[in-house]
Amino acid sequence: MNKTKKIIETHDYYENMAELFSIFSDPTRLKILHALLDGEKCVKKICEIVGIKQSTCSHQLKLLRQHKVVKTIRDGKFIRYKISDDKIKEIIQLGEKYSSKNDE
Repeated sequence: MNKTKKIIETHDYYENMAELFSIFSDPTRLKILHALLDGEKCVKKICEIVGIKQSTCSHQLKLLRQHKVVKTIRDGKFIRYKISDDKIKEIIQLGEKYSSKNDE
């Protein structure tokens, strides 16, 4: 038991983990991520799918980018967004699976 306590006290990854999970606590960000599950999209397309204003979408995408949950791809003068890696997709899909289990 002492060893576990020492590990918990000496690792600061709990703060990083809590910060990561806080990104998934906003319904608008979750909708954006869900819209990106099937591939990259520009802001305009994300706004259409999610039903939000461009300013709201851009703000949320900025937060998602800062936390490395999404990344950008430059396409000429356009920027497209995509989920950064498969682990993020798995988190979203697990959340979706767990959420629908609670509806039953």
